[in-house]
Amino acid sequence: MTHIGHGLRLMARHASARLGRSLLVVPVALAIGGAGTSPDVQVGKLAAETGFEGAVLIGKGEKILLRKAYGRAVPKELFELLASKLPAASPADAFDLRNTWRWASVTKQVTAVLVMQEVEAGRIDLDLPISRYLPNFASPNASTATVRQLLKHQAGLPNPDDTAADAVSPSDFYSKGYPGSRDPLTGYCASKPQAAPGGNWRYNNCDYIVAGALLEAVTGKPWPQLVQDRIAKPLKLRSLDAYPRTGTLHMMFEQDEANRVQPERAIDMAAFEASGGLFGSINDLWTFDRALMTGKLLGPKALAELWDSSPQQGFIALGQWVYAVPIKGCAEPLRIVERRGSIGGASVRNFILPDKDMVVIAFTNRGGFEDDFGEPWQGKGLSHDLLAAAACQ
Repeated sequence: MTHIGHGLRLMARHASARLGRSLLVVPVALAIGGAGTSPDVQVGKLAAETGFEGAVLIGKGEKILLRKAYGRAVPKELFELLASKLPAASPADAFDLRNTWRWASVTKQVTAVLVMQEVEAGRIDLDLPISRYLPNFASPNASTATVRQLLKHQAGLPNPDDTAADAVSPSDFYSKGYPGSRDPLTGYCASKPQAAPGGNWRYNNCDYIVAGALLEAVTGKPWPQLVQDRIAKPLKLRSLDAYPRTGTLHMMFEQDEANRVQPERAIDMAAFEASGGLFGSINDLWTFDRALMTGKLLGPKALAELWDSSPQQGFIALGQWVYAVPIKGCAEPLRIVERRGSIGGASVRNFILPDKDMVVIAFTNRGGFEDDFGEPWQGKGLSHDLLAAAACQ
């Protein structure tokens, strides 16, 4: 557990979230564990205990055991103030399962799959330097950092989160008025590195912004088009897209320094590109997870490499974390493939449990809930308890 705690502690700070515009569905009340045990009752109790407000999906094999929203879409204290801005198509105080969520850093999981498809095809070698594919990448690390290090946050690139921020805007890099350059090859991501390549991983979005540019250079297609051609269309993911349009999402909320709930500060979602720019339904995320688990997106060798991790490198794999930890109620440590995300008021947890043939997903539009998700490896928090309810009863 100490290795896991050391290796995964930064995961809590980074990720993304929001509800999906695919088909309107009704929660399926199949038993997760013991006879007569309703997942709705179990998850509803957890939501009430933690104050979780958002959507949860639990699936096993090809069956969805639970897909339901809990709580209010708009905080009670802000409802009257914001009621006039809410969509008229659904109850203003309830989440609408037809709407879409930000996938935020789950986008990195998708981008890593696209890279591995190129590896399978022999067009990318993970252990060649980035400059092999992006000769115009102006970073001092371009000729020494490998593609694998890029996908494992070991390339040493600068972190957009470190650009200035204030009370009315997020980090400058993500603001609509960013005065610098976001060009992946010559802009901020190509500026002074944080560190030399290799060593401990340092989470940052530049790694996957550059990975998106690398994919375009190799395939001749922009990253959003690759998502459509290789992920959305083959899997019939009607909601999956990049850079959400105004009006496709419920409002999102953050907490200020006094813990007061406030509408999210303005964010330019296009700034996240291949690191966090996707949005889609909770159902479509489940379909993506199933396709990844069952070999529809990658063959066995490529999937094994995608999910390869070690305690020495903090259990980081390519675009996700893979580890096994004790979970309450499970006889043996549970193998978990985790991809989390958070942007502004949106947060997501995406758990694939390969040995159980299960998926557990949670989205919320409350930025202040991030700490309450907790960590599975700590044996507490909503993330741990959802996994316990889904897989260990």
